[in-house]
Amino acid sequence: MRLLHQSVLLGVGRAHLAYSARLGNHVQPKIVRAGLATAIAGQGVAPPASPSHSAQQHFVASESDANHQQRNRQILRKAVAASAPRQDWSRDEISAIYHQPLMELAYQAANIHRRFHNPAEVQLCTLMNIKTGGCTEDCSYCAQSTRYQKGTGVEAKRVETVESVLQAARVAKENGSTRFCMGAAWRDMRGRKNSLTNIKDMVSGVRAMGMEVCVTLGMIDEAQARELKAAGLTAYNHNLDTSREFYPSVISTRTYDERLKTLSHVRDAGINVCSGGIVGLGETAKDRVGLLHTAATLPSHPESFPVNALVPIKGTPLGDRTPIEFPSMLRTIATARIVMPATIIRIAAGRKTMSEEQQALCFMAGANAIFTGEKMLTTDCNGWDEDAAMFGRWGLLPMQSFQKSEVVDAQEDVVAARA
Repeated sequence: MRLLHQSVLLGVGRAHLAYSARLGNHVQPKIVRAGLATAIAGQGVAPPASPSHSAQQHFVASESDANHQQRNRQILRKAVAASAPRQDWSRDEISAIYHQPLMELAYQAANIHRRFHNPAEVQLCTLMNIKTGGCTEDCSYCAQSTRYQKGTGVEAKRVETVESVLQAARVAKENGSTRFCMGAAWRDMRGRKNSLTNIKDMVSGVRAMGMEVCVTLGMIDEAQARELKAAGLTAYNHNLDTSREFYPSVISTRTYDERLKTLSHVRDAGINVCSGGIVGLGETAKDRVGLLHTAATLPSHPESFPVNALVPIKGTPLGDRTPIEFPSMLRTIATARIVMPATIIRIAAGRKTMSEEQQALCFMAGANAIFTGEKMLTTDCNGWDEDAAMFGRWGLLPMQSFQKSEVVDAQEDVVAARA
């Protein structure tokens, strides 16, 4: 009987210790301590140790994780209740949004998308390479760099004629595109007066067709930006590419601040800024957050934010990279929509590899522009007929040039989000 009594007390004591550890309460009642001591003495065994330091740490860590998750949810709730864009984001806030559970992130991005945009409208853009190859930059992803020409086989060509560009724009318009974009493989526009004159004629010619017109020509100065504005330019594309921290791993011939300076010249000239980035360069989630933070804290948000998935091109330093997984693309698009609610979010390079269902998820989570047509610079592009069929299946409509439809009951949505 004595042994049975001791065994019961020992079991009760150990059970209490386990229960106390779960509650974070390591103070044992006197009666249990006394009975346990008696039982232990009778059995000649060492007393069990108090709940370990690691158990206490686990409890504290769990409590800390719960507080962290609650804080992140509060940040997301505040963000999706926005009635206007803001430029005072911290990296921690954007990181909290980016790392939300993906389904919740996409759902909340869809909510705010509907507050600022007509969810059925998608802008159709066509991009033409008006000057191929011969670029002196060393962008690790680009086939048009002279440094990688031997491996890529992309040879330098002269600038396209004004008439050939205008004819391509007419074809794009006939197929439903409302923005015509022109890209030239140059570092900058210094010493290119004749080319700039021709490009201004291209801009004014496309604008006369009733289309929006965008160019990407490398770095430009204040005077060149003003000339392009006078010609009727709608938008100027100059991507940030990635975070400031990761940027030197991708490009060494142009600094991050030089990119920001060009964006400043464009903005000051009254031209819409088109600036986004590339995912899949080898960057981390932290770098994608950094890219979004830079764009979302500019003096005014970009009018459009292209999200490119790296298309690995053989012969370039990144030619053997494994394409990024879709969830990272979707997460970037959804976060961009939340932190830049009024911006047009464009699915750019890499859309060719997405299934139709993946594209639909992107549209639902806030993407509202695509590149469509025959080519995207040196990579393949989804065709007009293919996109028209997809739009019909999903109930999407082309966004008209120079306008977006009015969003109805926006204020009611804000009130609902804040409730």
